[in-house]
Amino acid sequence: MKCTFMWRALFTLGMSSSVLMAEEKKKEDTAVKKEAPADPFVFADFSWVPGNYGPSENPFSTKYFTPELRLDAAYHYSFNKPSDNTISGSSEVFRHNELQIAQIGVGGDFNYKNVGFRLMTQFGMYSTTTPRNDASPSRGQWKLDDAYRYISEAFATYHLDVMNGINIQAGLFMSYVGLWSYYNFDNWTYQPSYVSSNTPWFFNGMRIQIFPTDKLKIEPWIVNGWQSYGKFNSQPGLGLQVLYRPTGWLSLLGNQYYGTDTLDTPDRKRFHTDDSIMVKYHDNPSALINQAAASLTVDAGCESGGGVRCGNQYFLGFMAYNRVWFDEGHYGFTFGGGAIKNPGRYLVLLPPINGATAASGTGDPAQFSENPGDKYWAWDSQVTADYMPTRNITFRAEYNYRYASVPYFSGHGGVTPPGGNQGAPGSNVASWSPDLRKSENRLTGAFMVRF
Repeated sequence: MKCTFMWRALFTLGMSSSVLMAEEKKKEDTAVKKEAPADPFVFADFSWVPGNYGPSENPFSTKYFTPELRLDAAYHYSFNKPSDNTISGSSEVFRHNELQIAQIGVGGDFNYKNVGFRLMTQFGMYSTTTPRNDASPSRGQWKLDDAYRYISEAFATYHLDVMNGINIQAGLFMSYVGLWSYYNFDNWTYQPSYVSSNTPWFFNGMRIQIFPTDKLKIEPWIVNGWQSYGKFNSQPGLGLQVLYRPTGWLSLLGNQYYGTDTLDTPDRKRFHTDDSIMVKYHDNPSALINQAAASLTVDAGCESGGGVRCGNQYFLGFMAYNRVWFDEGHYGFTFGGGAIKNPGRYLVLLPPINGATAASGTGDPAQFSENPGDKYWAWDSQVTADYMPTRNITFRAEYNYRYASVPYFSGHGGVTPPGGNQGAPGSNVASWSPDLRKSENRLTGAFMVRF
């Protein structure tokens, strides 16, 4: 009996110890969970910020993969009525009086433990217009513009559980220089002002996202160059992005860049700063106007060396917008615009005269030159109305007025020679000159979907 009692006592003691240990472990786990750093920028709803709008949930999402589908179909009408249906001077708008698909994107985000991978394709107009604005593939062999033509984003991530997180990423990623997203669905307007349209949409290289707190991101870059698949010279581009959101109504974004981004001119250095402030100054879901927000972006930069100096080769610009949301966010209205001054024209999008590309330029300086010190300033304004029955779809109507100090926009005669482009891209064509105008009025209707 005594032995039986002792065995029962030991068994009970063992059970009690196990229960106590389990309870202690539970307390420790709870304490760890309480001390776990918060995910960055989830303490408030920032869908009002350009680049952050999208579906609140994805019905196709799984534990390891969240798919993403995009379609951007648009109709543009230029009152200049170019005979070749070609619109110049924009990184988003390309054809007059036609229904075109600007972008089809298929991809998503893969995640397993601390490893991630994001892929987004680009088919449609973007797959031919985006590579056209990159001169770096002209240096060396291999057709880099074709290699990346159908990819808008492709990068891998390794996450470190340090502070509020550190992400080490390499590949092709969005820049958000100029504030607006590369994808028109995400933005307040279809046509961004010059500051956004003429600065990089993507970088090819490596970045490290450091989150010291859940309200601050510090992101250094090492990239091939200024929106470039390859390098223009032997030196990479260096950059830094700082994003600070101390409250749910304020967002501050700063981008700084240094590189050598003139093809085969290694002594020419480029400096650029891009800074934005976004304020949500009204938020009342029960009111007729649910939300109202404003943004201001200011850019400055210059190039020095290789035959130029900052005094005659610089960039100054700004853009400002105001947006209001009605009827529980189903309607939106935006107005705004901006201006740039860019002597040397090193950031001005080249008109596609006779098939000219960023690498070829135009054969006749009288058509549109990009020589050091060449004068250029421009301003524009936009008015945009959106209908968003759900957060998966946007119907957009927009009016744009754009003006430049020199003939720049496609006129009625167009920028394509009779019979199509002839000879080398951008070369002179006998007895023909492009029809460029100083101003453009344009209407846009867009149908954009995102899942």
